[in-house]
Amino acid sequence: MSLTFDDGTFIRTEMVAPLPPPRRQVGAIGWMRENLFSSILNTVLTLVGLGLVLLIVPPLVRFMFIDAVWTGQSREACLAPGTGACWPFINAKLGQLIYGFYPIDQRWRPNIVFAAGAVLLVPLLVLSWPFKKLNAFLFFVIYPIVAFILLTGGNIQLEAFLFEHFGLLHSVFGHVHVAGVNLIFWADYILTALVVMAAIGGVIRLIGGDGRAAARATMWVFLAFGLLVLAWDIDFGLPYVETRQWGGLLVTLVIAVTGIVASLPLGIALALGRRSQMPIVRLLSVVFIEFWRGVPLITVLFFATYMLPLFLPQGSNPDGLLRALVGVALFSAAYMAEVIRGGLQAIPKGQYEGAMAVGLTWSQMMRLIILPQALTLVIPGIVNSFISLFKDTTLVLIVSIFDFLGQLRASFTDPNWASPVTLYTGFAFAGVVYFLFCFGMSRYSLFVERRLNTSHRH
Repeated sequence: MSLTFDDGTFIRTEMVAPLPPPRRQVGAIGWMRENLFSSILNTVLTLVGLGLVLLIVPPLVRFMFIDAVWTGQSREACLAPGTGACWPFINAKLGQLIYGFYPIDQRWRPNIVFAAGAVLLVPLLVLSWPFKKLNAFLFFVIYPIVAFILLTGGNIQLEAFLFEHFGLLHSVFGHVHVAGVNLIFWADYILTALVVMAAIGGVIRLIGGDGRAAARATMWVFLAFGLLVLAWDIDFGLPYVETRQWGGLLVTLVIAVTGIVASLPLGIALALGRRSQMPIVRLLSVVFIEFWRGVPLITVLFFATYMLPLFLPQGSNPDGLLRALVGVALFSAAYMAEVIRGGLQAIPKGQYEGAMAVGLTWSQMMRLIILPQALTLVIPGIVNSFISLFKDTTLVLIVSIFDFLGQLRASFTDPNWASPVTLYTGFAFAGVVYFLFCFGMSRYSLFVERRLNTSHRH
């Protein structure tokens, strides 16, 4: 509307409605002009990429779906000329690819472990889910113990092994059992804990640190390990399943999850130690990190599997899978430490000065101010390390541990499924499985990064 005067002039009383943008700048056409054809170089790259897609995707789709064989009982179903993927082979070997040689009548136990892990992991990944501390305690403390007992059967007599090989009082007092509990072992364990607590507390105080805090942390470690020994010694009536019978996706997830869960806190401790003002702590951290980063993972696995028993007391031979888990966790922790150290160095000095100005202790400053910011900055690097670790689990095949890929390669030796397309089908299936896990971790890291990156929001 407008007001018109006698001389022909007028005054508009409301704003003119904006004109719609040009069609070439909005919608799909606008997006392509901006992202795919914004310059001559981008246009050439777009055309080359489109050509590669047309060259690779149609044959792949034809092999995996259109020309694929979906039903059959043996190799004869996949021998016809021009046959695509032999999916009956995957269907026939699916049990071995997931569980390895785990007894068929006991596979309900890893199924419970898988289901419980998913139930606890989902609310842990949802940032707005309540009861995070309880959920984290269940997932990182209770779940590993329950999973180990279910998968192995428990009753591994760890108490007797430690008592015979590392006890200080057993040679004097022997065995004293009350209600099935070896009192001398637990007295020995408490004595060892007190000695180690006093030694660590004294050393930390000597170099200028908080000796009481170090002693309390050591006490909690001994308490947790004692509860672990007590739980593992209980006979739950489950048949014992050796780790040599484990395999497939079960072993891959056990190694990957253990390495991921263990490497992050160890990496944080090593990164803080490398930046510490205490010379001994800094030196030990640097030596540990540089040693493990300078040795290939294959060498670590070989040493842990074949040479480590030579350095242990006679008669002690830890489980092969356990040795591999320790090697992978320590190897990954060294790389994780450098990723986190990069985040610590990116924090401005004013953050440290502000935390000290308000009277925060060193531990409070790191826990409440510095580490949350540092970890947020290096989320891509942390997840990249997790993805690399997940793919590096395939190296355990070298030390005769059949992970998912190792079990797949073992399945190729079955003459009942020997065909020209069996090999390609198996590796295509393995590629899809690894891609789903790695892509899922990547997308979740992007989601967390967007949620936590609030510094540049308007």
